[in-house]
Amino acid sequence: MKHWPSQLFPIIILSVLAGLTFWLQGAIDLGNDKHDGKLRHDPDGIAENYTVRRFDETGQVKYRLTGPYMVHYPDDDSSELQSPILISYRPDAPQITVTSKFAKVTSKGEVAYLWDDVRVTRAATPEQQELVARMPDLTVQTEAGFAFTNSPVEITQGQSWVTGVGAQIDNNKSTFVLQSQVKGQYIRPRSTP
Repeated sequence: MKHWPSQLFPIIILSVLAGLTFWLQGAIDLGNDKHDGKLRHDPDGIAENYTVRRFDETGQVKYRLTGPYMVHYPDDDSSELQSPILISYRPDAPQITVTSKFAKVTSKGEVAYLWDDVRVTRAATPEQQELVARMPDLTVQTEAGFAFTNSPVEITQGQSWVTGVGAQIDNNKSTFVLQSQVKGQYIRPRSTP
């Protein structure tokens, strides 16, 4: 007659050892996780009183970005800016200046998200008065020369004004299109003798 308990004992011991081996392997693998900070949103660079210029194919300044404080984050290659000033230059048109209290610029500076007291100013020319557009936020596609918002917009030029909700700005065509709820008042500027 065979004794089953004595034959089951080695099988039970081997099962327990196999289970402990899997548990030990799992415990060791947990310690090998990389803790290099790549998954965290920590800054790797801070700049104060910075100036960034982008040039066109001919070597002329296309736009200039300045501000008192900028922080760069390596995980998504983005930058956060305080009080940025973005000036767009075109040889055949007045300069456009965009300011805000805060901004976030994506990788390679292709898109800038501006918020809190955003102002777009077209410089005055001999033929036109300065134009100022105010809005709470604006998304700027720097390379395309295009910007848009879905927020309320107020535009003033001299004593004339117009308001609306949502806008598209095309710097290449010098157009400013309001999307809805548009109203305003135009006052003809006085001509100088």
